[in-house]
Amino acid sequence: MVLSPVASLGRLTLTICATIGRIALFAGQTLGHLVRPPFYIREFLTALMQIGYFSLPVVGLTAVFTGGALALQIYAGGSRFNAEAVVPSIVAIGMVRELGPVLGGLMVAARVASSIAAEIGTMKVTEQIDALVTLSTHPMKYLTVPRVLAATLAVPVLVAVGDAIGIMGGYLVGVNRLGFNSAAYLSNTADFLEFWDVGSGLVKGAVFGFIVALMGCYYGMNSGRGAQGVGNAVRQAVVAASVLILASNYILTELFFSA
Repeated sequence: MVLSPVASLGRLTLTICATIGRIALFAGQTLGHLVRPPFYIREFLTALMQIGYFSLPVVGLTAVFTGGALALQIYAGGSRFNAEAVVPSIVAIGMVRELGPVLGGLMVAARVASSIAAEIGTMKVTEQIDALVTLSTHPMKYLTVPRVLAATLAVPVLVAVGDAIGIMGGYLVGVNRLGFNSAAYLSNTADFLEFWDVGSGLVKGAVFGFIVALMGCYYGMNSGRGAQGVGNAVRQAVVAASVLILASNYILTELFFSA
């Protein structure tokens, strides 16, 4: 009884390490198949539309409300120190460095990781993946590689669009609600933004897209049998993608902007 909590902690640690190892091997296999033919262009284009184009509304709405709320919060905080003028620059930097990539990645994770996990999990339950094998089609090349590549390319574009919409949301609130001069707001936004501010957010977007699609494919491929197994795969994919996005965001921020 004394050692029972230690044994439970040990089992949990081993389970986490084993899962990390399996995901790392899955990612390595995906990257290996990515550079070897055949390439399924049609599947890639379909995934690009599903992940990129159809995610624009949710990313855009998230960004515009986030930019507006950020402007209100920064104005309220800056007014305590007579620093209301920093609103345009802080909104722009905050959106392109952090909020745009992270919130965009989380929205895509909620929409795309769940969709991919459900689709592939259902294919596994209905033995469609086994049918691919009998047709001499590698499941990872047909199902995983196109989705991972599409997400890696599409999410940075979504982040860029979300950044622009978020800054516009801050602009609308700043000009119409907080009384900023329109030309001065845009001038401050452009003056304080640097190339690497935008570039770092796009790099984060590519990493987040890779994570989202990889988690959806991994948990879909390893889902249990039946409806409950598919449901668990969807839940695990979204949770894992969200946690990894937040963790990788800190690591990338530390690499890009540490003093």
